[in-house]
Amino acid sequence: MEKQADIPGKSVRIPETVSLSKKKTGVSIYQKLGALIVFLLKSPSFDHLASHCADVAPITASEFYKRQHALAETLHSLGASAYVAEPGANAHFFTNVSSSRWHLSERPFLLVIAPEVLSDNEVKPRISVITPRFEATRAHLLSIPAKENVSFFEWDEDSSPYLTAISALGTNGEKIYVDGDIRKFIADGLADVLLENEVLSAPLEVKSLRERKSDSEIEILRCANEVTLLAIRSVRKEMYIGMRESEAQSLVIEALASAGLADPFVLGLFGENAALPHGSGTDRALGKEDLILFDCGGTLHEYHSDITRTFALKDSRIPTKHLEVWFTVHAAQTAALASARNGTLTSAVDKAARTVITEAGYGSYFTHRLGHGLGLEEHEGPYLRGGSADTILTGHVFTDEPGVYIEGEVGVRLEDSFYVSAEHNGESVLLTERVGGQAVSPWLI
Repeated sequence: MEKQADIPGKSVRIPETVSLSKKKTGVSIYQKLGALIVFLLKSPSFDHLASHCADVAPITASEFYKRQHALAETLHSLGASAYVAEPGANAHFFTNVSSSRWHLSERPFLLVIAPEVLSDNEVKPRISVITPRFEATRAHLLSIPAKENVSFFEWDEDSSPYLTAISALGTNGEKIYVDGDIRKFIADGLADVLLENEVLSAPLEVKSLRERKSDSEIEILRCANEVTLLAIRSVRKEMYIGMRESEAQSLVIEALASAGLADPFVLGLFGENAALPHGSGTDRALGKEDLILFDCGGTLHEYHSDITRTFALKDSRIPTKHLEVWFTVHAAQTAALASARNGTLTSAVDKAARTVITEAGYGSYFTHRLGHGLGLEEHEGPYLRGGSADTILTGHVFTDEPGVYIEGEVGVRLEDSFYVSAEHNGESVLLTERVGGQAVSPWLI
């Protein structure tokens, strides 16, 4: 016979044959069972996060068509006959083929978009795939969204993939643009066979096509960042003085995965370890005087979240100087957000945050740019940095992440992402606005 211990959501069977005597073996078994029950009772669950983004749809086929058409028109206006990319962020943007769907190898797998001019001077995109022949069936299964059939050009292992590419690219003496992230050996291979063409890195006009986000992209980014912030808050409730960095990091990864985010990551640093902006930590235990820094995120439909919180626990006793640093960083983040609007130089937004920190006496400890673009890449252009001549436009999405890092003592960074909204007269709107937005204090994040 067995007895059952009732634990919410779990059942633990306790054998009746275990003696209740004080024999050493019996006590040892009960001690182990007791420890297991305590562990199961205390094991946190983050299942409540799973529903937050469940109804957020991926990018539709019709939106991919618009992107392809915009690229074709841009190529035609620049006098280019084709654009070539490997699986990655840009290929995903135009053809839904990311490096997670097709991993890069030494064998070239290329996506080609070429402008085709019709009799009425309308420009339409023509999409082709250059694939190893033995991978052709898998390539067809990618189901690339396109209004017309995608052409597949297969190359054998004993032949040149670049000569095969000529059929898709043409040799009419015009420019061929390659994606800025394409590997050098592939760009060189194309240049070696396309003797009548200029093989050039794609210019700003092409790169900028994915900088300004659509409403659908904003909605995906919004939900991904919301649920990342909710995950941080949920993990904070499970933390305690004495917990190790690795234990906290494991909880964050679990929470992000429970929230439905792919490729979750976390930088979790306690106390003085946070003074290294991208430090790896020492797996130290959390002390009462320590601030905690989590920089974490993941992807939703390939779009990234990126949130940083520096915070304390209810039992923490944070030194006054460290609190002063925290509120200085918070004021800098707020100033930057207020200055970021349509038509503003990105350098001016960086300056707004830097001025606050400098005037507080911590300028030399703010050692990195203010922020970066966010989308299909965690770090993408444009960037919020000094010296930049880039202009903020509606649809841009940025991180706003000032920090102060005093090595050997304390590190504070606060990071929220915002988009520049046409509906709000070109002002910036936090992606996490619906779940509370910015932190208020180290105890209210």
